Amino acid sequence: MTEPVTYAYAVLRGDEEGLAAVLDGVEGVAGAPVHLVTAGPGSELTAAVSPVPAQDFEESALRRHLEDLDWLEAVARAHHTVIEALSAHTTVLPLRLATVYLDDGRVRTMLRADAEQFSQAVRRLAGHLEWGVKIYVEPLPDTQADDEAGAQATADGLSPGRAYLRARRSQRMSRDESYRAARQAAERVEAIGRDLAADHARHRVQQGVLAAGAGENVVNDAYLVAHESAADFRARVLEAGRGLPGVRIDVTGPWAPYSFVAPPGAEGPEPAPEP
Repeated sequence: MTEPVTYAYAVLRGDEEGLAAVLDGVEGVAGAPVHLVTAGPGSELTAAVSPVPAQDFEESALRRHLEDLDWLEAVARAHHTVIEALSAHTTVLPLRLATVYLDDGRVRTMLRADAEQFSQAVRRLAGHLEWGVKIYVEPLPDTQADDEAGAQATADGLSPGRAYLRARRSQRMSRDESYRAARQAAERVEAIGRDLAADHARHRVQQGVLAAGAGENVVNDAYLVAHESAADFRARVLEAGRGLPGVRIDVTGPWAPYSFVAPPGAEGPEPAPEP
């Protein structure tokens, strides 16, 4: 029977006994219990890990699993659950999804080798959490724009052909106005970020199954915000869309600082590719 490998969720710093109590009852990937691995005597660095079946995390198996949305969602939810449980009590440096090592000893070696980098990241992120900001363009629906423009054209006594052209022109103007408003909203949000956020990360806009709700996602950013500034940041960002037609701003969080951590990759026997 193949020995399990070690799945690593995050690096953190804090009281080991207290954090172990936080993890009591928390289920990790594949329903496994989560435990802590310390870097060694005199070190405050710890990693949250759990054993997972080796056959599911070998390179060839991972490539297959990453095409299985149900499996991927289950792993991502468990990964997030562990990190969120810890982030409520200490500064957490999330590791990428599906980061695996041969065993706990390899995790300990990683913590020692990259101790300075991890310690600097913990100091930089302490007292901060991540907030997501998404801006959507919601132009007037085509049918509504056509009906309104068509009705106006009929009232003006235009022929059906000219009425159609006016309706299309009105539709394009509605869309253009919405995109201009979205750019203005983005500028407002970035200005708020400069005032209140410690860092700012841009992400690829969401499309297809990743896009939530109506409208076109045109901005998908993350901001690193201190706890004491969070309420002000959220309120001001939501207000940034006021008076701008066809624009919707969503604010999510707070989250562990996923977008602001770039820890070393796993050094296990098989690479753990980005999902």
